[in-house]
Amino acid sequence: MSTDSESDTDGDADAGSDAATSADAAVGTDSDGPAIPPAFREYGEQHLPQSPAFGHGKNGVADLVVARDGDNPTRLISDLVKVPYHLTGTLDSDPVDGMTTICLQDPTGAVTQGDRHTLSVEARPGARAHVTTQSATKVQTMKASYAHLDATLTAGSGAFLEYVPGPTILNENARCLQTTTVEVAPDATVIVGDVFVPNGLTDHEPFSFDHYHSRTEASVDDSLVCADAVDLRPGERDPRDPATVGEYGVIGTLYVVSPSEDADALADALHDRLGDHAVAGGASTLRDGAGVTVRVLGDRSADVTAAIDAVWDEARETLLGVGAPLEGRGR
Repeated sequence: MSTDSESDTDGDADAGSDAATSADAAVGTDSDGPAIPPAFREYGEQHLPQSPAFGHGKNGVADLVVARDGDNPTRLISDLVKVPYHLTGTLDSDPVDGMTTICLQDPTGAVTQGDRHTLSVEARPGARAHVTTQSATKVQTMKASYAHLDATLTAGSGAFLEYVPGPTILNENARCLQTTTVEVAPDATVIVGDVFVPNGLTDHEPFSFDHYHSRTEASVDDSLVCADAVDLRPGERDPRDPATVGEYGVIGTLYVVSPSEDADALADALHDRLGDHAVAGGASTLRDGAGVTVRVLGDRSADVTAAIDAVWDEARETLLGVGAPLEGRGR
C-alpha cells in the first residue's frame, strides 16, 4: 500500500470567530504540537456557521498521567478532561498484573466539522496502562473546516502503554486529520492500534469522504524510529488503485514500539498470526530494531478489526506472557 505524505508546515488557522482563529494559530505555531498539512490549514480558514473550532463542546481535551509504585496496581494520578471527552474512572479487570484500563467516552456520539480532540497519556516509569474508547469514532459529513484527532503517548522507563481505540469511520464529504506522536524510553513499550473504515453509516459509496490524512511518528530518546503517513483524497485519486488499497475497503495498523525486544522475532510472530484471518497483511521492523508495524487490508471492518486484535494479542503474549483482554470489547 502506498502512503502519500505532504510536506509538513506549522500553522492551523481557523475562522468562524477571532478567538477561534487565534487559538488555531497558537496550536500551529507551538513547536511541541503536531504540524498541520497545508490542505488542512486551508480547510481551517473556512467559516463555520455554528460554534467555531475550539468553541464550547468542540475542543475535547484528555490529559492523563498514570503511575505505579513497586508491585502495586497502576493508578491514574492526574486527569484533565473536557467535553466531548468524558472519563468516569479506571478499571482493574485486565489480566496483566498491575495493568489499569482507561475507557474514554464521548457523550456527543460523533465528531463534526470544526471538532478538535487532543489526547495526552503519560505513563510514568514502571506503569502499565491500556487506553481505549467505548465505541467507534464516527466522523460526520462536513460542509466546511475539518476534524482533528490528536494523540500523544509517552512511556517512561519500564512502562507499558497501549492505545487501542475503536475504529475511525468516515462519512460522506468528511475531512479528518489524525496525528499520533509516540515517545518511548529505551526499555519501555507503546502499542497503538488503528482501524480506518471509509464507509460511514449513511447511504453512499465507500471512499466518498473528502480528505483523510493520518500521520504517526514514534521516537526513542528523541531519535525518530517511525514516520508513517497515509493521505487519501478520493476526489483527486481513487484509493482503490493497485498502489493504495486495491480491491480492499478497510485499513488496519498496529504499531508496537518496544526497543529492548527482538524486533525480527516479534515481526515473525505477528505475521504468522495474520495467517488465521481472511485479510491481506504484512509486518515490518522499525528503524534500529525499535519495534514492528503491521498493516492489514480487508473487505469488512469486522475482519480487519479481528486481525488487528489477533496481532495485538500476540504482541502482548510475547512481551508480557499474557494475551489481550478481547472478550467483552464488543468486537
